[in-house]
Amino acid sequence: MNDLPARTRVRFRRTWRIIRSIYPPADLFDDIAEPRDWELLATAEAKTNPRVRDQSGEISLVPPERRLSGPGASWVMAPFTHCSPLRPSRFSDGTYGVYYAGDRFDVALVETVFHFERFMRATNEEPATADFRELVGRIDAELHDLRRDARFAYCLDPDPASYPVSQVLARTLRDAHASDGIVYPSVRWPKGVAVAAFWPDVVGIPVQGRHLCYRWNGHRADAYFIYGQEAWIPLDASAPAS
Repeated sequence: MNDLPARTRVRFRRTWRIIRSIYPPADLFDDIAEPRDWELLATAEAKTNPRVRDQSGEISLVPPERRLSGPGASWVMAPFTHCSPLRPSRFSDGTYGVYYAGDRFDVALVETVFHFERFMRATNEEPATADFRELVGRIDAELHDLRRDARFAYCLDPDPASYPVSQVLARTLRDAHASDGIVYPSVRWPKGVAVAAFWPDVVGIPVQGRHLCYRWNGHRADAYFIYGQEAWIPLDASAPAS
């Protein structure tokens, strides 16, 4: 259909995603158990350990054939099993999960800093720090391409208030056209590219990279720190060091 974005083969040797480091990943997805049996395993374990369901999330949101298992699989499964309408994003209203990643570290950094700042401002937080972890993966998939397609510029509005309109396109592609995801110009780092994968098997299993710390000064995130290095790196209008 000519009213939809074209599909493009996207091959990135490396992708970057940055997530909060509040909780450890659920062990269920890293196990060798058959993915089709996960609901039964989680139900059985939850009878003696109520934390299991909280850790594994809503497994039924991911079809068995699209699940990943093995070491590191929890990093990918988590955004799909822990989604919520209370946490919508550019390409999801929160009723289904999306795995966002960038083609470079800078894309992941500025996106997470933006949303970190939104949360801290909304909750009127005092100066504080927060830990994050870097996930480095790869992608080789056919995605719907919003790059260089002016018809879908409305999906790239930097204001989160615009998300509902881009969510409509995303749901149409995902549900009605069996899309694996979207590739688009990074909204907050224009030199980069971002992907929004609709299923875990689209991105495969990443490896954990560096640990980071963001510093909130009471008004904005003004610096970040990479554990193992010696100095805070300023966050400002200039290019963040990667």
